[in-house]
Parts: sequence; structure tokens; C-alpha cells
Amino acid sequence: MRLRAIVVRSKNKKNPIEDLVKRASLLRKDSIHGKLRGTVTIDEENQQLIINSSRVQIIFADAPEDIDYTTYGINDAMLIDNTGAWRDKEGLSRHLRPGIAQVLFTAPGKGIKNIVHGINQKDLNFKDDNVFCAASCTTNAIAPVLKVLHDKFGIKNGHLETVHAYTNAQNLLDNYNKKERRGRAAAVNMVITSTGAASAVSKVIPELAGKLTGSAIRVPIPDGSLAIMTLNVSKETSIDDINATLREASLYGDLVEQIQYSTSREFVSTDVIGASAASVFDAPATRVSEDGKTMTVYVWYDNEYGYTRQVLRLAKYAAQVRRYRYY
Repeated sequence: MRLRAIVVRSKNKKNPIEDLVKRASLLRKDSIHGKLRGTVTIDEENQQLIINSSRVQIIFADAPEDIDYTTYGINDAMLIDNTGAWRDKEGLSRHLRPGIAQVLFTAPGKGIKNIVHGINQKDLNFKDDNVFCAASCTTNAIAPVLKVLHDKFGIKNGHLETVHAYTNAQNLLDNYNKKERRGRAAAVNMVITSTGAASAVSKVIPELAGKLTGSAIRVPIPDGSLAIMTLNVSKETSIDDINATLREASLYGDLVEQIQYSTSREFVSTDVIGASAASVFDAPATRVSEDGKTMTVYVWYDNEYGYTRQVLRLAKYAAQVRRYRYY
């Protein structure tokens, strides 16, 4: 796949060069992930960024209806929407403009298929499903591990708690926010909030519908999150059995790209930054009750990069351009 264009709001359309300069600077270096291993230059005349010799058109628009992608030589393309402005099929279908064949939304969607690559991507119908989503970063992190554990031990019910890095939905300093608690300064507070990941899992793994509850705590770190899952299972098990099951899944089968297995007893949140897997299973942290029927497992995830890799896997699969990797 090739990145052909980036669509941005037209607030800087009167001064597009300034916008290009700022976006090029943001791409060259990142506060979390460091410097880009490559080059970014600006073509002012054509309003393009040249990223590692690839020309990427910057399109200024306020609404999908304002754009005809074919005028930029873009045809039969996939549009990836990460604005959150539209979350249902009707709204996201506005992107199906001339030149656009598919729309992939990078958050849980309503009335469209929620896909976690590695779990249920085969549910996509290449002919009919032209609008779909990649669920959330947390759903992508927990679904692979839950799938493995459910297949082996049978999950009866459980609770998910995410310890999540703060996001743009929170305030940098104390100020009004329409969401509960999110008005308090993100970088100095632990903030209890909600997560839809527990219910969203049922859209990916239907047999877990109604079996999980969930909540979240936003914590003062910019990236790197942790999912803690306490699960009641049908089959009696042990720490060694659980860890062996996840280790095997990380090395063999359909989830080798989604699950990374860690044996480190020194693993902390910064260690997950840059992990390409959707989830990093923390084996030393596994706990099991005396009767062997209740387990607590810990799963780290880079809620930025790990999720982005999942989005790209799904995009390549849906566009039918993915090349298989052999280990």
C-alpha cells in the first residue's frame, strides 16, 4: 500500500505553507517515538510532503463532500478515518467519494463490523463491506489473549481494568470538560473513566457476549498502557499452564503478530513503547486462585504504535495486498 494523501481541516488553507511546515516538523520527530528514520521535505507549489521520496498530497477540506480524489490521481483507494467526527455507517459512508472504495475507521464503530486483525478479519466480505472499523487499541490488546484463554480454559465471566496513558480527550490543565473527571489535569492525576473494550470484545468474539465488565484509569504517562483481566474459567488451571498456553500462541499459529510473550520480571510501561504486537503478555505477573478457577493476567500494549500496526495489518488485508511473512 502507498500513502497518497492526508486530509486536514481547511483552517490553515489561507496559509498552506505554514501548515505544511508544521506537519513536516511533527512527522520528523516525535516526543515518544523519537526521530523519523528518513527524510521529510516540502513541495510548496504542489502542497505536498515528500516522505522518503514518496509524494503525499495534503488536501484541505472541512467535509468529505468537498473532495474529489480522482482530481489528485487517486482511484480505488482506502480512506482511513481517525478523526472520530463520524462513528456510524451513515456518517462514515460520506467518505465514499470519487476515488475512494473503502473506509476504515480507527475506533469502535456503530452499525459496521468491528475487526481485530488476527481474530475475525475473515468476517469481512470484500464485495459488500466497504465501511468497517479496527475497534479500539484496548480491544486489539485484550482480544487475542482472551481468545487463547477462552479456547483453552473456557471463560465464564470476568472483569477488565485498563491502566491507560492519558489522551487528547483529557485536559492538560484543570478546565471544563463535558466528560466526568476528565477536566482535571491529565499529567498530574489518575482519572477513573469508562472503557467500552469489555463490551466491544463481544463484537469480535461473540461467545464472550455479556461475560465481561470493564473500567479504566487514565494515568500520568503519555504512552504505554496495561490491561488487567481477572477471569473465572471452567477448567481448573495453574500459572504454568496459563503461561505455557500464551507462550505457544505467541510462537505458533494465527496470533504470532498479535501476542508477544515476556518473561522479564523488570518490565515496566516504557518497555512496551515501540512493540509491534497488539499485546505483550507479562508471564511473571500471572496469578491463579487456590481452586485454579480464577486467574488474573496482565497485558501491556503500546496504545499508539501497537494499535497502528494492527490498523495497517487490517488495511492490507482488506485491500488484498498483504504479503505473508514467514519466520
